[in-house]
Amino acid sequence: MTRRLKNAQLRTLTLDPALKTPLHQQLFLGLRLAILEGRLKPRTRLPSSRALAGELDISRNTVLTAYDQLTAEGYLASRVGAGSFVSDQLPEDLLERKSSAGATSVADRDVYLSKMAAPFKNQKLKEQYRGLPFSPGLPALEEFPFDDWARLLARHWRRPKREYLVGNPVGGARILREALASHLGQTRAVRCHADQVIILSGSQQAIHLVVRAFAEPGDAVWMEEPGYPGIHDSIIAAGAKPVSVPVDSEGFRLDKAIELEPAARLACISPSHQYPLGQTMSLARRLALLAWAKTNGRFILEDDYDSEYRYAGRPLSSLQGLDDDNRVLYVGTMSKVMFSGLRVGYMVVPEDLVDVFLALRRNIDSHSPSVPEAALADFISEGYLAAHIRRMRLLYERRQECLVELIKTKLHGIVEIEPQESGMHIVGFLPPHLFDKKIEKAAAENGMLVRALSAFYNQPTDQNGIILGFAGTPEKEMPQLVDKLANIIRNL
Repeated sequence: MTRRLKNAQLRTLTLDPALKTPLHQQLFLGLRLAILEGRLKPRTRLPSSRALAGELDISRNTVLTAYDQLTAEGYLASRVGAGSFVSDQLPEDLLERKSSAGATSVADRDVYLSKMAAPFKNQKLKEQYRGLPFSPGLPALEEFPFDDWARLLARHWRRPKREYLVGNPVGGARILREALASHLGQTRAVRCHADQVIILSGSQQAIHLVVRAFAEPGDAVWMEEPGYPGIHDSIIAAGAKPVSVPVDSEGFRLDKAIELEPAARLACISPSHQYPLGQTMSLARRLALLAWAKTNGRFILEDDYDSEYRYAGRPLSSLQGLDDDNRVLYVGTMSKVMFSGLRVGYMVVPEDLVDVFLALRRNIDSHSPSVPEAALADFISEGYLAAHIRRMRLLYERRQECLVELIKTKLHGIVEIEPQESGMHIVGFLPPHLFDKKIEKAAAENGMLVRALSAFYNQPTDQNGIILGFAGTPEKEMPQLVDKLANIIRNL
């Protein structure tokens, strides 16, 4: 049975014993709402606890508990011998609620934002359709050795070391930094020791730190065109100026970069597997870029995006491994070789900049989770990661072959597509009359994540294409999915 107060000022106050919320909490919330909405004005005297209890047919202790909470939070003031009154001064962070009539829309209000934040004011963040078929960068989650991973986690949780429970060093667990230094040296020819490895919550955090370290507001920063939007956004967030430099079959064009902006402070590139087009930067251009950095006292951010998966020959060495002047900051992630929910990225920085980046990292995120990092160190050092990458390299090669063959068969003459030598996605080029962003939208409505190539360009472009991830989509599902995609494209 619902209990309603008869007092005119509190006539909307109701208590329902059938609810899971305790009566004293219902009373507290009801009175607080009446105060915030102005139905109970400042200095209004409330009924005595005994009177209110009788009117609501509840115990006096219930009323006293609600009154005590309202008093403790500043909504009521008690006067000895006079009772409880609505406070003259409500909590500072709570203002009287106004009716919606005449209220200014939050979306329309004039808010002063810094130059770094202002560009994002009206930018609608796209919904992340994580895990959908054809998602670029999505690994084969069903193939991950979760039993081994769970056992390694349990090993450290069962008897966690004290230092794991009180926090992690700013640069991450020492054991993981050592494991990664060894792994990167063996697989990517990265030259470093453990102190140079800094563990982060993803490659995006690393990109953000590098840009903030080298670019002042207004400074020019080179990036690839087309290129990873996360780099563009980090440059904008730092107040710097992104300079879009075209890529060709040999990768980043240094000649065009110098022509566009010779005084750039930083170059952000993905030399081993350009994102999203997939080219590999030639050795001649790598050496030329390193020479530019050395001569001009500049730095290079190397985003080593999904370089582990190469299907023709051995994986190419990193740019950092060629650097003899400590000008390259190497960035990587575990999200492509394991799973993105792990939230582990890393960067390798020159020795003389370690303290700088540890301080920058501490300012935004004091430390990362220690136990998962300890388990990851074991996963690497005990050979599980290398074995998983070998298996996935074979699997992804088959999945790419399957998808390319299906696209060529079912969209012959419409989508121009060829297999990539490395990576986890392919790019299909479209004729001018088909708009890739319309295909992306229609595919999302049909449960597929197909990325529009034109969205990766910062300058106006006639380039039209679709980016299709193959690593996370089983071969048996591909025929039906490609049929669905073909119907979408043919009906646009």
